[in-house]
Amino acid sequence: MGRIRNLVISLLSLTASASGAMAADITQARSGADSKIVSMRRLTEVEYRNSIADIFGTEIEVRGAFEPAIRIGGLQAASTSVLSVTPVGFEAFTKLADSIAIQVTEEKYRTKLPCVPKSAKEPDDACTAQVLSHYGRMLYRRLLTENEIKSAVSLSQGLAEAQNDFYAGLRYGLASLLQAPDFVFRMETAVPAGNKQWALDSYSRAMRLSYLMWDSTPDAELLQAAEKGDLNTAAGLEKQVDRLMSSPRLEIGMRAFFNDSLELDNFDTVSKDGILYPKWSSGIAASAKEETLRTVIDLALHGNGDMRDLMTTRKTFINRNLAADYQLPFQFEGEWMPYEFRPDSGRSGVLTQASMLAMFSHPGRSSPTKRGVAVMEIFLCEPTPAPPANVDFSAVNDTSGPLKTVRERLMAHANNSTCSSCHNHSDPIGLSLEGFDTIGQRRTMENGQLIDLTATIKGKHFVGAAGLGQVLHDDPKYTACLARKIYAFSRGVNSEDVPASAFKTAHQAFADSGFRIRSLLKSMVEDKDYFSVPAPSPETTTSAAK
Repeated sequence: MGRIRNLVISLLSLTASASGAMAADITQARSGADSKIVSMRRLTEVEYRNSIADIFGTEIEVRGAFEPAIRIGGLQAASTSVLSVTPVGFEAFTKLADSIAIQVTEEKYRTKLPCVPKSAKEPDDACTAQVLSHYGRMLYRRLLTENEIKSAVSLSQGLAEAQNDFYAGLRYGLASLLQAPDFVFRMETAVPAGNKQWALDSYSRAMRLSYLMWDSTPDAELLQAAEKGDLNTAAGLEKQVDRLMSSPRLEIGMRAFFNDSLELDNFDTVSKDGILYPKWSSGIAASAKEETLRTVIDLALHGNGDMRDLMTTRKTFINRNLAADYQLPFQFEGEWMPYEFRPDSGRSGVLTQASMLAMFSHPGRSSPTKRGVAVMEIFLCEPTPAPPANVDFSAVNDTSGPLKTVRERLMAHANNSTCSSCHNHSDPIGLSLEGFDTIGQRRTMENGQLIDLTATIKGKHFVGAAGLGQVLHDDPKYTACLARKIYAFSRGVNSEDVPASAFKTAHQAFADSGFRIRSLLKSMVEDKDYFSVPAPSPETTTSAAK
């Protein structure tokens, strides 16, 4: 056993070296010597899991942990372009790769492999090459080069000989592909497009489309279209875009976008005071997140609705957990049911769902400031600077003092000239949402005082969440922000760095359609400049391959 263990360690080391060699050879794999790697985006955990399921089957388990992402410009997707893999992360990807390869080569799954070896007890380079070429094309999202196949086959042959086991060798060949940079990262490659312009090659176009629309690796038809060069023509691109958008899998891609843009990952850290709010539970938190995603997807895709209505609709979906939180009788059959709040409920779109109200509040009380800042950043693309380190929050936090309501305490705090500019911008939004507590329940009183829900933003006076929802519904900044975010999400860039001109055509098509999300998507990805990239520097390929 000791000899085999040492051999495995040696082969893993060779695998890492082979991965580096593969990365250096990536440029030649795409479109010839003139191609350049212009972007490397680390797969998110969900993208990784979806890709493995689509390539090997849903029965293959992904067993392991992933390094966390960070949020840049309101999107975690933007961080995938700047995050590398730490030594700990590399070890995790290595373990994941080996675990998946073990499962794929287990006897019960071998019938799915594209060939059978001459003998299960010795190497068969021809069969190994066939298997690795088949899966490598899907893993790398392109055809493998001759050198890449030779490296993986050689790796497989060494262990197969040592253990007298073809499948043991195949396992390490597959593992080498699974942990290689061209699978772990979405590598976008550009080629000259004339007049000193550069554009993504066809494989990179397929990859960008697939991860945006389906949140997964390109399927066989999309890869074939890339191989034939169809995605480089307007007609070929439109055909594939229409196919991707007509699939039920579009819902998976849009759930990924809205989960990111609405910052629903915050639920991983949301906690509430169990003494003050014994009703709150992890079940309600999970249900609140799902409620928002169901609401958005139903409006955007199932109903092909006006995305501005996301700010005003009273239609939603509830289950027993949410019925308890919203203090509603749940007399329905099934886990999830459509529901419409009464006109006098005070509810208005996703702003008044438990997700947004709970995420942007304190454990034991609401927070107009957190809610206001969240609305501006998420829906209007107006980030708020962090407060100075020496700001005195005592007036806001003193709930036992003479100032009984949060409005009174915020007004006192905002009198500080250092704080007033930001608070006068965000607090009116949050104060209009004070009709709901920290877990999203309706209320009218605070410390024995009637809650004042009036607010004024840029000269517009309104009352409560319904008034705020209508203001946002009518604000062109909201739809422009949505277009900006989906553009940034698809390209993995900071939304704050995206000029309005980049999505001007798509936003106009969005408006012309009555703000239907499908029109925004289609116009964006079919725009002549969507796959354009800045001319890469001579060092781009070298630095990207390291």
